[in-house]
Amino acid sequence: MFHSSRHGADALRNVLAFTFRHWARRWAMAAGVALAIVAATLTEIFVPLFAGRLIDALTQGRDAAPAALEAFLMMAGLGLVMVVLRHLAWWGVVPLTLGIMADVVREAFHRVQRFSSDWHANSFAGSTVRKITRGMWALDVLNDVLLLMLLPSVVVLTGTVALLMLHWPLMGLVMAVGALAYGALTVTLATRVVAPAARLSNAWDTRIGGILSDTLGANQVVKAFGAEAREDARLQAVVVRWRRRVQRTWMLHTWSASGEFALLWGVRTAVTGTALWLWWEGRATPGDVTYVLTTYFVLHGYLREIGQYVHNLQRAVNDMEELVDLHGLAPGVADAKEARPLAVPGGEVRFDHVTFHYGLHAAPLFRDLDVTIPAGQRVGLVGPSGSGKTTFVKLLQRLYDVTGGRVLIDGHDVREVAQASLRQQIAIVQQEPILFHRTLAENIAYARPDATAEEIEQAARLANADGFIARLPKGYRTLVGERGVKLSGGERQRVAIARAFLADAPILILDEATSSLDSESEAAIQEAMERLMQGRTALIIAHRLSTVRAMDRILVFEHGRIVEDGRPDTLLARPDGRYRRLFERQSEGIAGELGVPVG
Repeated sequence: MFHSSRHGADALRNVLAFTFRHWARRWAMAAGVALAIVAATLTEIFVPLFAGRLIDALTQGRDAAPAALEAFLMMAGLGLVMVVLRHLAWWGVVPLTLGIMADVVREAFHRVQRFSSDWHANSFAGSTVRKITRGMWALDVLNDVLLLMLLPSVVVLTGTVALLMLHWPLMGLVMAVGALAYGALTVTLATRVVAPAARLSNAWDTRIGGILSDTLGANQVVKAFGAEAREDARLQAVVVRWRRRVQRTWMLHTWSASGEFALLWGVRTAVTGTALWLWWEGRATPGDVTYVLTTYFVLHGYLREIGQYVHNLQRAVNDMEELVDLHGLAPGVADAKEARPLAVPGGEVRFDHVTFHYGLHAAPLFRDLDVTIPAGQRVGLVGPSGSGKTTFVKLLQRLYDVTGGRVLIDGHDVREVAQASLRQQIAIVQQEPILFHRTLAENIAYARPDATAEEIEQAARLANADGFIARLPKGYRTLVGERGVKLSGGERQRVAIARAFLADAPILILDEATSSLDSESEAAIQEAMERLMQGRTALIIAHRLSTVRAMDRILVFEHGRIVEDGRPDTLLARPDGRYRRLFERQSEGIAGELGVPVG
């Protein structure tokens, strides 16, 4: 419980600090809302005072009519001022809150996009979206609670106690003790009882969002294996846990509210009894008693709702906690303060004695890796899975930072240049291309959003994608579905290749870019690739060694080391070479599939 309460206090402090920083950006608007609501609340404090004077005037008969009229007009005037000022406060909080919500979602999106590849690989996209949207909407509640609800409650409590102390110190003391006891109880229940339970409820709510996103995004796989019932059962297991947690949270809310109402009953009884005692002692007139009771009822309204306000505050803090945590995470790879744009006139790639660890792994994947790829050279990267081929190109893109040594492009350390400019100089076609749920034209032009329709169509022709696009009813305006699900694997691959053509970057990375194509399409693409690679530095991660036999050079990776380096025919001629062994193993596999004897 101590750990949970301490964590809750930390969360409250972090969320409030986060909110106040955003208020500071719009300090004039936030201050205007606060001043308007404070002034409106002060009018409510003085209304009971004039209500008491009205009662005293009425008890004196018609002779006191002017005093009664004056008290009435003051009450009416204060009420009108309160209405106007409250309207101004609520009017002002709308643009304030919407502006902050817009900033928060933009900044969260900005940061999450720049988190490391490992972070994204270990996070559910649906859960991340839920954290951002839930936190964004919680800001609406938080602003209302702090500015329009809790702030007036504090003003009413302070002002009421101060006025009562001036007239009857005992009454002021009773009111103050009762109000402070109620506030302490409310805050304790919200932060130390309800908050830990609500935090667990939110964690399971996030789990549900993650499972829904994961399963719906992989619906084709679910259908392929007839696994709908299995996924139903998986979600049901999480829903049961979520329901149990939420039910516990809601019941704690119920018990907390009952305890708060019981304490309010005690405060009301004590205040009323004290007022009657003062009247019995002759120290208060009927108007004074009316003033005290009216004041209490005003305060009671605020106190009765302050419990709900505190609970709403705590709920908003719980909902914002994960969003604030996202803002507190540092990007996996950040630009240097003096980062400058990268210009690549040639395209030479050099790994200068590079050492690289994945995360906290004790053994490095690369140790003192030293290799230079001249500008314009076509290089095949081959080797078994996990040997370091993909990591090699990820370090070139600076998706990770090296542990030691340097990765250089035309002599520029990639850590010293702006990442956006670095990646604009590198076109990549992944083995499993990912498309946006946008039009084919938008997907092809993603590397160059300002490309003309003619340039987009030319890139599609070079990638042998124009044929299937022309057969679609809407052509280049066809929406491809989430992650490109409306297209076949080969069609997605050709769109990704067209995107690389349009990028026209000096460095090209192909991760077995023709692996999803049929033989006829592959031949056409290979011919297009030959044209594309001319005059560019090309790195081809090869899973099928037949695709790199025409390369200028082969780098054979094994356990993070380059164990062979040379022309394909030279490496193939080595009797006990690693490349030859890999090539023969694949050849035997293909021959076996075709029923052709080997040897």
